[in-house]
Formats: sequence, structure tokens, C-alpha cells
Amino acid sequence: MQPPLRVVIADDQGLVRTGFRMILTAAGIEVVAEAADGGQAVDAVRRTRPDLVLMDIRMPGLDGLEATRRILTGRDPDEPRVVILTTFDLDQYVYAALAAGASGFLLKDVTPEYLVAAVRLVRAGDALLAPAITRRLVERFAADGGRRPSTVHRDLATLTPRELEVLRMLAGGLSNAELAAGLGVSEATVKTHVTRILSKLGLRDRAQAVVAAYESGLITPGAAPGRPPRQR
Repeated sequence: MQPPLRVVIADDQGLVRTGFRMILTAAGIEVVAEAADGGQAVDAVRRTRPDLVLMDIRMPGLDGLEATRRILTGRDPDEPRVVILTTFDLDQYVYAALAAGASGFLLKDVTPEYLVAAVRLVRAGDALLAPAITRRLVERFAADGGRRPSTVHRDLATLTPRELEVLRMLAGGLSNAELAAGLGVSEATVKTHVTRILSKLGLRDRAQAVVAAYESGLITPGAAPGRPPRQR
């Protein structure tokens, strides 16, 4: 039996923190600390070593992006997952948050059921990259002609054709269940493919794999990043 999931909530609005705490606690998820700004979030993570951080983008002092960068240094194998709390009008931060290592995004008006499911999904190693957010990421990447400084660019030559297909679909924000249905395989097989992709490319999670897919040119800006047509 897995130990209880431990979460830090970082948001400058007390009502948001209280609401999320009540929802998570009722679901058996332990909220080990709250933070009203990025600096407090970094301190709380160092003090409590949670499994996951719900991180608001806009907070006084140190914002959520910089706090995420300070938390996810890559030097600690037990670093928590970070999920960004956002709204669609803040989508200019999506790429920067992914590059900083965030494992996904949640809207602040998320339903209680989805909040709990999302937290557990990320704990299991998945990523929260809804197709709507992923499309915005592609559009923003295309708008500047792909001229962003490379953050997690990787050589995809080590991947098999099947792994490249999985990576294309993964870049569309699909869950393991959706990948399995699209490929006609089991979820266990999908997990094996994803694990191998991450290992070969030296990536920490699926969110970084999405960035790598864009930066490597596997996904053509402006094209749907889902499953390519089958070759006949």
C-alpha cells in the first residue's frame, strides 16, 4: 500500500488554498504545508519534502515560475512534481513552466473530482497536458518560428519508429489510456514505451518529452500533434 500523497499548496489567495486543502484532505491526500508566495513555497518544499506542489503562477515577490525553477534543480532524485495553477489568459507562461520542469497545469476553477484525479495522476508519473493547452503551446512556438532557446532539445535518433509514434501522440497531451486506445495496445505497453523514451532522451517526465518533441522538430508547428497517418 502506497503511503499518503503529500502536497504543498502555493497560492496568494487564502480562499483558494483553503478550498484545495479541504478537497484534498477529504480524499485522503495530506496537505503538509501552504505558501502565500514563491519564497514560502521553496522553503516549504525544502522543509517538508512533499510528493507534489500545486503552484500558482502569479504571486507577490518570487513568482511561481522562478519558484518552480528553484525547486526543480535536477540535483535531487526525490524532487517533487510541480503542477501549475493557471487560467487560459496566462497561457504565455505555459512554455516557460514546462521548460522549468512543471508536470502540467490546472485551472483554478477545476472541479473537486478532477483536482483529486489530477494530483493522483501526476503522482503516478503522468503529466497534465490537456489538448487545448498543448495546442496553444504549439501555436506560440510556431508564432516565433521556433526561435526559442533550446531547453530540453534531444537527438531523437535513438528512438525506434514505434517510440517516435508514441512521442508524437504524447505531444498531443494524450493520457496513457488514450494512447493505448489509439495504438491498439495495453496501457502497460504504453507505459513501457514512455519509460524507454524518457530514459533514452534523458528526460524527467512526460512534460519535458512534449517540449523535446517541439524543439527537435518532430512536431511541425501548425500541424496537429496527434497520431500520424499509417503508412500503407
